[in-house]
Amino acid sequence: MFGELVPRGGGDPIPLLKKSLLVGRRESCDIVLRFANVSAHHCQLTLENGYWYVKDLGSRNGIKVNDVRVIEKRLSPSDEVSIAKHKYAVQYVPFELGAVGPPPQEEDASAATAVLFQKSLLERAGLSSKDTKGKDAKPVAKRGGQEHRRFDVLNNEAGQIRNPNDVV
Repeated sequence: MFGELVPRGGGDPIPLLKKSLLVGRRESCDIVLRFANVSAHHCQLTLENGYWYVKDLGSRNGIKVNDVRVIEKRLSPSDEVSIAKHKYAVQYVPFELGAVGPPPQEEDASAATAVLFQKSLLERAGLSSKDTKGKDAKPVAKRGGQEHRRFDVLNNEAGQIRNPNDVV
C-alpha cells in the first residue's frame, strides 16, 4: 500500500494500491466514487519519486487541494483533496515511498498568471481589432462629435494624454 485517502467527515479510508490510479464514477476506474457530481473519469493520482500528484482530467466540478482549485499539483502528506465536493485527507510517508531530500519545488504560478493578464480578454478570445500596422487599435469613443482614444497604461510613449491647456 502506497498511502490512503481518508474521507473528511467519516467513512472508510481508501487505500492507494497502485502507483497510478484513475478516480471517477465509472466502474472501470481504480477508485470508484458513486456520486452524481463526480465525472466518469474525474482525475488521475500518480506516484512519482515518492510523492503523490493529482491531475484533473477535464472534470466538470474540478479538483481542489487545500481549498484551491488546481489542474495538476503535488500532494504533501495530510493535504486535503476535494474531488467535486467530496473531501479527503491524503496520508502517506514520502520517505517510505522512495523520496530523497526535500520535496520538489512547486511551479511558480505567478509567472503563468502574469502572462495570462498581459492581454485583454478580447485579445485572448481573438476578437481584438487590428490597425494597418498590426498593432492593437485603441478603443475609440465619440463624445460631442469628437473622437476620444483611451489612455494605454502599458504604453510609455509621449503624446497619449492631451493637455487641455495646450494651443491646438
